[in-house]
Amino acid sequence: MENGRGLVELCIEAAASSSESVEKWRRQRRTLERLPSQLADAVLRRLRRARLLFPSLLEVFQHSVEEVDLNGENSVDAEWMTYLGAFRYLRSLLIADCKNISSASLWPLSGLSSLKELDLSRCSKITDAGIKHLLSISNLEKLWVSETGLTSDGVMLLSALANLRVLDLGGIPVTDKALYSLQVLTNLEYLDIWGSDISNIGASTLENFSRLSCLNVAWTKVTRLPNVSSLTCLNMSNCTIYPLSGEGRSSALLSKLTVTGATFADVDNAFSNIQSGLITFLDMSYTNIERFNFMLNMKCLQHLDLRYSKITDGLMEQVASVGESLRYLNLNSTRITLQALHKLVGRVPNLETLALSHTVIDDSSLAYISMMPSVKVLDLSHTRIRGFIEPGRGNVHRAFSLGALQNLTDLKSLNLEDTQLKDEALQSLSVLNKLECLYLKSDFLTDISLYPISFLQKLRFLGVRNAVLTENGLLSYMPPPQLRVFDLRGCWLLSVKAISSFGKKHPQIELRHEHALIPFVDQNACSAPFSSLRSTKTSISRPKTVRSTQASITDERIQYSREELLQLESSPRSSYTMKDVDLLPDILRKNDLSI
Repeated sequence: MENGRGLVELCIEAAASSSESVEKWRRQRRTLERLPSQLADAVLRRLRRARLLFPSLLEVFQHSVEEVDLNGENSVDAEWMTYLGAFRYLRSLLIADCKNISSASLWPLSGLSSLKELDLSRCSKITDAGIKHLLSISNLEKLWVSETGLTSDGVMLLSALANLRVLDLGGIPVTDKALYSLQVLTNLEYLDIWGSDISNIGASTLENFSRLSCLNVAWTKVTRLPNVSSLTCLNMSNCTIYPLSGEGRSSALLSKLTVTGATFADVDNAFSNIQSGLITFLDMSYTNIERFNFMLNMKCLQHLDLRYSKITDGLMEQVASVGESLRYLNLNSTRITLQALHKLVGRVPNLETLALSHTVIDDSSLAYISMMPSVKVLDLSHTRIRGFIEPGRGNVHRAFSLGALQNLTDLKSLNLEDTQLKDEALQSLSVLNKLECLYLKSDFLTDISLYPISFLQKLRFLGVRNAVLTENGLLSYMPPPQLRVFDLRGCWLLSVKAISSFGKKHPQIELRHEHALIPFVDQNACSAPFSSLRSTKTSISRPKTVRSTQASITDERIQYSREELLQLESSPRSSYTMKDVDLLPDILRKNDLSI
């Protein structure tokens, strides 16, 4: 079976290798019409990735393809939609963020009976007129139209799509009246109306959605949850929350609750009116809560996000009371210290993910973390970690601290970005033989840091950002066989030649650097270590403006003279070990400041 899959993969690669190969098999139209849908879908995806897909080419897929993903393609317009409207077996069409899609562009989809999923999110030119073209798609089950030009009148038209199970209306001014008109959608299981104009009056209509299991009312005026017995997932981010069910106890059996940035009038009262003992996922990031007694009953909680909350060392006892069920704990940007970790030791034996970024955690905390044996993902970025502990009385040598992590025998992802690590401190990492993802970012790291890293043979993602790496040092590094992404952004001393040479030597590795010829695309070689869990289709809260980092990039070469830079480029070929610290070029050692 493995050889068979390999052959198929090679055929797909050959088919999408160049425009000439595309033109060659394009003439074999009858063969493609008989292609199984799974293979046709794969070929189409590969063509898009290779930037070889164009409107008229779609015609050869109209009898085979079932799933089309063109999210974010600004070239997609009415011409593309004309060809897509002829796809006889099209089941899923994803064209979110396609800015040239207008209401008129949707006309070819009218009556497309095979279509069950349609994503039009953030296609801002789509208005109420465009919705009218969709009303004849009787089998449509999933529709995403968040942040489009729809009005409340257009929302009311959707009541004609009786088979809808998933409906995303996020960022649209849905009124109480419009929500009331959707009661006829009795199959609805997922409803997203974040940022809408609904109030508690309109929300009471939700009681009539007997199958509704997931609801997002973030950024609305809704303050209480009506009794929806089927509800298991609720998002009330950035709402002012009173007791969740108003008067009496809610019959909802919530398992997932997201209240990011919410304001609680009475947090203890709010949680007393729901069956909190069933909650497995709780996101309370960016909240102003100063009491956590409600957590004493959450014995099933697995995921807890307290980023930017007011949690302190004194309140960690309530968190620790969750006990064996806790798997994920995010304490980024909080005021906790090593005393908080001390309270967790022995209380959360199954904790797998621990995020401590932007806290005052230092090297002395690693001893407590090492006593949490199930940890697989650890974020220590932007902390006071230096890699060593200052000697006590009677000792003259500093003790390296990262060695304590060897007790975490299942550790797979370690983030040490923006800490004050130096080369010699990394030698302790060589014992982490199960590590798959390592994130480093420090001005103090040089070629020598690559030596202990070379012992990590299971790495799939390696980041050594902002380091003072030379061409010789990079080309001397022998990456592990499974490495797929090597992030070298900010390594200012590396030239175009160095990046190109390494890329040719290791073509299977995706290089991320300012001199890389092809902009990097995240292939999920290693998951982002601590991104919050949220729907793949919709944001849990109002989108935030992302500030460009381009203005903050500093060319580190300004601290060296021209002669010093030339000396660095001609430095001897690197084959450093940890014993060779003194062999580092003098120019670099002068910046190896003690901390």
